[in-house]
Amino acid sequence: MDWDALVIGGGPAGLSAAIQLARYNRRVLVLDSGEGRSSGVQVNHNYLGFPDGVAARELRELGRKQLAAYPHAEVRDGMVEKVVRDDGFFVATAGGKQDRGRTVVLACGVLDDYPEFPGAEDFLGRSMFWCITCDGYECRSRQVVVLGADDRAAAEALQLLSLTDRVLVLTDGETAGLGDVARSRLQAAGVPVVEDRLVEASGEDGQLHELRTAGGRALPVDALFVVRGARPRTDLAVQLGVQLNDRGYVVVDTEQHTSVKGVLAAGDLTSLHGHQVSTAVHEGAQAACAANYLLYPEAFKID
Repeated sequence: MDWDALVIGGGPAGLSAAIQLARYNRRVLVLDSGEGRSSGVQVNHNYLGFPDGVAARELRELGRKQLAAYPHAEVRDGMVEKVVRDDGFFVATAGGKQDRGRTVVLACGVLDDYPEFPGAEDFLGRSMFWCITCDGYECRSRQVVVLGADDRAAAEALQLLSLTDRVLVLTDGETAGLGDVARSRLQAAGVPVVEDRLVEASGEDGQLHELRTAGGRALPVDALFVVRGARPRTDLAVQLGVQLNDRGYVVVDTEQHTSVKGVLAAGDLTSLHGHQVSTAVHEGAQAACAANYLLYPEAFKID
C-alpha cells in the first residue's frame, strides 16, 4: 500500500511524529533500525510525567504500544538503505522491500563516539554518559571524569563543577587540543588534565569504580562523561538532496521542514534544540503537523 507518511526512525522523535500523524487519520509507516540513543538502558529523569524516571528503551516500548491502537499505522523493524523521489512519492527500500510515501519524516538520530574497552557496554547509560543535562544531577558530590581533548570537554568539566568539586579531564591518548583560555580556566578551577589513553575499566553492576590508562595510571571514577561529539545519521538525507549545516546536521525551519518539499526532519538529527527526549518529542510532533498540512489538498487550505 501507499502511505501518507514514511517515518524513518523509531525513537522518541519518530514515534511522536507517527502518533500525531495517526491521530490526523493519516496512513503512517515507521521503519525502525532499533539503534540509537533511545535503544539503551539510560534512565531519563527530566521528561514530564515520569517522577521516578523512565528508561529510554521503555519509552520506545510505550510509544509503540500507544501507536498500535491505530489500525492505519504500522511499525516495521529494519534498516532503510535507500530513499528516492519517484513520480510524486518517496520510495524507501529496507531489507529488499519497497514502500512509497507522500511525505517523509527523517528521525534517524546520531551515532555517539564512545570509548572502546573491555566491558564498556555494561557501563553505558549506567555510569558512562554523554549529557550533563540528562545525567549530571545524579553525579552530585561524586568523582567525575570527562573524556575528551578539546574545548567542549573543558566546558563540560567546568560546568560539572556546579554539581561536584571532584572533576578530572582525561584526553584518551590525544594531545589535549585545549585553547589557552580553556586551559587557564581549568587550571584556575583546580581541574586536572591527564593526557593519557583509557585502556581498561573496572566496576560492577554497571557502576564504574576505576579507569586504567596506557601510562599505568589508576583513576577513581563514579561517572564518566564522554565528550567526543556525535555523528548525525544523514546518509538518507544526502540521498534526497537535503541541505546540511557546517556541522553535518540537517537544516530545518521551526516547523521541521527541510530544504526538500515533503521531507521533514526531527530529533537529534537536526540539532535545532538540545539533544533531549523532550525536544525530540516536540520536534516529532511539529514535523507531523507540518507533514499533515502538506497532505491536505489546496482546496482545504486558506493561508
